[in-house]
Amino acid sequence: MEFPFDIPADGVIARVRASAGRRFFGCGTLLALGALLVLLGFTRAETGLGYRLFLILGGAGVLAAATIMWRSTLIAVELTVEGLRDTTGRVLAPLDDIVGVDRGVFAFKPSNGFMVRRKTAGLKGWCPGIWWATSKMLGVGGVTPAGEAKFMAESLSMLIAARDAGNLPRG
Repeated sequence: MEFPFDIPADGVIARVRASAGRRFFGCGTLLALGALLVLLGFTRAETGLGYRLFLILGGAGVLAAATIMWRSTLIAVELTVEGLRDTTGRVLAPLDDIVGVDRGVFAFKPSNGFMVRRKTAGLKGWCPGIWWATSKMLGVGGVTPAGEAKFMAESLSMLIAARDAGNLPRG
């Protein structure tokens, strides 16, 4: 199998990043929920102290999650001939370790994204709205545009097929 397109000069075949609208909507929803929980915790004087503390602490946790998501959605995922990485330089999945890509309707994947199956247990972590990784699975997507994620998933599938055929392009 011959790879159907040339590799760009910077080596990045595809890039998935959070769209501005989805980023604002996702983080704004978390901010609104956190603020509502904190407000309820301070204004519901007729309820017990334990319940009010639960609401305030829960709201503070949601506000912290909104802050983490705001920072993490600045990061993008990039596909190169070497594999998947993010823009901080962290290698998410080397191409040699990737078994396959699932992006079907019933696949266990992030919204507007895809799932990468790995041979070995690798990176574990979470970048809210962009990617998450458990032992042998990596999910890419969330607040990302579906078109970018679809292009990346198809390009990754072509790279895997080219690798298996011994025809891997050079970046």
